[in-house]
Amino acid sequence: MAIETERKFLVCGDFKKDAIRKIRIRQGYLCSAPERTVRIRTSDEKGFITIKGKSNEHGLSRYEWEKEIPYSDALELMALCEPGAIDKTRFLVPCGTHVFEVDEFHGQNEGLIVAEIELISKNEPFTKPNWLGNEVTEDIRYYNAMLTKKPFKTWLDH
Repeated sequence: MAIETERKFLVCGDFKKDAIRKIRIRQGYLCSAPERTVRIRTSDEKGFITIKGKSNEHGLSRYEWEKEIPYSDALELMALCEPGAIDKTRFLVPCGTHVFEVDEFHGQNEGLIVAEIELISKNEPFTKPNWLGNEVTEDIRYYNAMLTKKPFKTWLDH
């Protein structure tokens, strides 16, 4: 079983100067139930299907299975997704021995920038860049599947 362990942070500074790559991503959800999500994603003319299980109590770890599918199939499946697709630009930003995935959201989630780091375990040490803000790993509002239901622009406290 493939278990993903990651932490999420808000971004509060300039990270783009350190980015080594940027990718435009569009994704939708065939299923966004808390117990499981089934995501369709397109990026760089490639398609992917991802199934994720329920997060553990702290939101740090969960089962993840992903396979590349033909781009044309991904486009067709996007049409079947629940309302509220995600549109974002992902920046890959190395820091220490890790690479942060920094997502700058567009559309209804414009203004939100979240950094994620994948770790071997929840206690694995990592270097925190100066642009890294508050941790939001345990806040489900920042899950992409939740952003399709309640976009960032509708939040009163942002």
